[in-house]
Amino acid sequence: MLFLLCLYFYLSRQPGLFGISREPPSAVKHNSSAHQNTTMQLISMALRPMLSFSVGQHIGFQYIYSCKKTAMLDSVENGIEYLNVRLATPESVLSEATEIRCLDLKGFVGFSNLPQQLVKKIKRGGCTFNIMCVGETGIGKSTLMESLFNKSFDMEPCSHELNTVELRERQFEVEERDIVLKLSLVETAGFGDQLDKENSVRIISDFLDRQYEMYLQEELRVRRDMRIYQDTRIHVCIYFISPTGHGLKALDVYALKMLGKKVNIVPIIAKADTISKDELKRFKAKILDELRLNGISVYTFPEDDATAGEENATFNAVVPFAVVGSVDFVQKGDELVRARQYPWGIVEVENEEHCDFLKLRAALIRVNIAHLIDRTHSVLYEQYRSRRLRDLGVRDGDIGPGMMQAYQLRRSELLEQVKAKESHLRESFVEKVRLKEQELKVKENEIKGKVEALRQEHATVMRKLDDQLKRLEKERADFEAAKQHFLAQKKKK
Repeated sequence: MLFLLCLYFYLSRQPGLFGISREPPSAVKHNSSAHQNTTMQLISMALRPMLSFSVGQHIGFQYIYSCKKTAMLDSVENGIEYLNVRLATPESVLSEATEIRCLDLKGFVGFSNLPQQLVKKIKRGGCTFNIMCVGETGIGKSTLMESLFNKSFDMEPCSHELNTVELRERQFEVEERDIVLKLSLVETAGFGDQLDKENSVRIISDFLDRQYEMYLQEELRVRRDMRIYQDTRIHVCIYFISPTGHGLKALDVYALKMLGKKVNIVPIIAKADTISKDELKRFKAKILDELRLNGISVYTFPEDDATAGEENATFNAVVPFAVVGSVDFVQKGDELVRARQYPWGIVEVENEEHCDFLKLRAALIRVNIAHLIDRTHSVLYEQYRSRRLRDLGVRDGDIGPGMMQAYQLRRSELLEQVKAKESHLRESFVEKVRLKEQELKVKENEIKGKVEALRQEHATVMRKLDDQLKRLEKERADFEAAKQHFLAQKKKK
């Protein structure tokens, strides 16, 4: 230890020895022309002090590497190219950014197989992808989903007679080349059919929040296993725009503005075969203008991706996608194609000259399904999570027991509020029941009084009838006696 301490003070006074400098790394000039054309990947990370001593104060040793090589260091295997040693506290050492060298390995290590490991993991566990379809009744939501996955889902048709929006969720497993996709389709039945259209959007927004809340509750559990948790968060929302009219409807603007903050929205023009190409071009431009004027943000396919940037740029250029869906197949030459049959010809679903269906399928599934899932978790869910934790009283930097304590405290407060509301509702219900019982008691007494009056009236009538019957019987007996007496007198004569 003493030797290292002496070495530190010696090196700190030799600014030129072994490339050691008292200046910061940014002040060092790299004179080697061989390294001017070298491209380095800089990774920011915190290096903990290699040594620390307690001699009146903490002395931290921080090693900072650069790409400069000197003639002396060329002969040293894996030598330090740039070293800055100075007095520092552990806090300052950890807070400063450092530069990391890029080294060539002398042999095969094995971490290059990471992509293959991820592929095996996905093959073994499958992938979850949740889609929500939002659009008016009869606009073709189920048909498009069946066209998108080349599979009949047998979803229940929607009705215009629903009093409120119903969110119908169906789960499927589809397999392609040994990859299992756990697909969840959520359809908004009855959307836009009610007078209170804002409530229709509110129901969908609350549903999205509930999925985030369930995931958050699972994360905050003491014992959790996210590997087996069934993720129900919506990864993409396909919003169906009706081709009728001159642009977005008021409901479309409100829904896109509300839902765009909570889910990846991809707008499409449904039943695009009902308008001409020139009308479709103007309709798309009008929609884009209205989206921009209303400050509505829809999902943008990432163009900074080195592997799919150009392809995503072509996808962004055709948004909103003009699509056509069909469950029927039409004979075209020697093959059957998915298309819609008209008297003047056919409209092929999977023909880029007829619609943007193939671009939509490629954009959502073939190219960007991983990005949609990742953005849902890392951006949209994180925004919801941050907002909820702030509401729960959790501050930045709270971790471990402190975070759980704040959560439990807030949860207890909410439970108390729920109990208070339940108590109030119970008391209100009991009071209403008591008043109703009194009202029923009064009505019961009234009915009993009427029944008693009717009974007495009936008894009086019955007594009168009995008296009349007795008189009739007496009169009948008198008549029979008089008749017998008359007949007897007649026989004597």
